[in-house]
Amino acid sequence: MTIDIRRLRDQLPQEIADLESEARREGYLHVARLIDEWSAGDIKFEHHGERLLGAYIDDALIGIGGVTVDPAMSGALRMRRFYIRPAMRGCGIGRMLALVLLDPARSCCSIVTVHAGNDDAARFWESLGFQPHGRDGHTHLFALQRHSDDPAAADLRRCVTPRSP
Repeated sequence: MTIDIRRLRDQLPQEIADLESEARREGYLHVARLIDEWSAGDIKFEHHGERLLGAYIDDALIGIGGVTVDPAMSGALRMRRFYIRPAMRGCGIGRMLALVLLDPARSCCSIVTVHAGNDDAARFWESLGFQPHGRDGHTHLFALQRHSDDPAAADLRRCVTPRSP
């Protein structure tokens, strides 16, 4: 199984509708918020340090995740709108998306925040080194180092290069 990480720009992929439907069936509304915010022009992932990535197998969108400027914490970025199809969870796709987003964030900030929506998400973010932090709408913070000491991040830099579709 080859996973292709693509930077999403200009427009959301059509397959986002299927991802949103699947997320909604699980009771998650954050993919719908992504679509609404993108359509309204509120969030386009185009400020310094911001990115939106899609994870694909062949041409099937299997996951999405982004990072934006954090509105509640000056100089920080915030992980947003992460969703991996249930059938693909546990394969390292969420970790791959997060690491690909964290690596370039090192050049523009020292803190990345996230709001984990449930206990499984909290465990996921903590497995990446995020620390619990219950203020300003965040559940977790990650203090970035200039160069990752996570061997998986080095492997990803060699094997996965985000590209525009």
